Amino acid sequence: MNTTSEPLSFDIVARIAECAPELRSAERKVAALILDDLTGASRASIGSLAKDAEVSVATVTRFAKAVGCRDVRELKLRLAQAAAVGQRFLKADAGGDDTPEPLATRVFDDVQTALAHNHQLLRQAPIAEAAATLRAAKMIYVFGMGGGSTALADEMRFRLVRLGRPVATYQDGLLQRMVASTLSRDCVVIALSATGRVPEMVESCRIAQRYGATLVAITAPASPLAKLADWLIPIVAFETDFIYKPSSSRYAMMMALDVLVTELALAQGDESRELLRRMKHALDAHRGGGERQPLGD
Repeated sequence: MNTTSEPLSFDIVARIAECAPELRSAERKVAALILDDLTGASRASIGSLAKDAEVSVATVTRFAKAVGCRDVRELKLRLAQAAAVGQRFLKADAGGDDTPEPLATRVFDDVQTALAHNHQLLRQAPIAEAAATLRAAKMIYVFGMGGGSTALADEMRFRLVRLGRPVATYQDGLLQRMVASTLSRDCVVIALSATGRVPEMVESCRIAQRYGATLVAITAPASPLAKLADWLIPIVAFETDFIYKPSSSRYAMMMALDVLVTELALAQGDESRELLRRMKHALDAHRGGGERQPLGD
């Protein structure tokens, strides 16, 4: 199999699994050894791999070519890339069977940990300044990409609409880029990203700033997106080895969102109160309900 034209980032783990049934028995030993410890295999010499798998050096070389690599050196480079993704995604239990705690308790504890750590960050964040920027904006654009940030971009839009702010959300990278090129000094972009490393979003925010827009970023500190921000509201993800549970960083981002919007609501004072009163009246007239029902379902 010739891979000279393939990108360096192709998934070597998937390739090994795909090729395994057709490998010779000796080569399958090499495959098993590698999949058991990607990091160790990426650092081992060809002689060590052969010795640990109880095969010849020639077998290791044949294995490398059988899974699409030019030689063992390329194989080790691809293994190092795969190991960087995280060994936790290759473990059979993936953090799922090593604790007697109920699942609800594990999820709750992770959420609580994320909120506690990010609470300290939010106490030092320029929330009032960011809220003032939103209050003065002629138009607010919320950018989010991926699972959590896409959903929370709409959440931000819902919250700002309740306060009478002109707002739109864009989750498609190309649309973000197009919108960014139309902005001006009286516009604000709110960029949501748990990592702050999505290339399309970072570039769209850079374009928006080039045309004078202000950037409020809710993202990881020291990330490329954070470095661009005029006002940074930092969040930090605390990931565990339990890979099946959705990231608790969503809750940290939602807390940051709620703090920012609440600050804006308080800054608007009577204007916010009257808008929320109208909304409550319109909802109760439509659905009925008591005074303590939430604004929306």
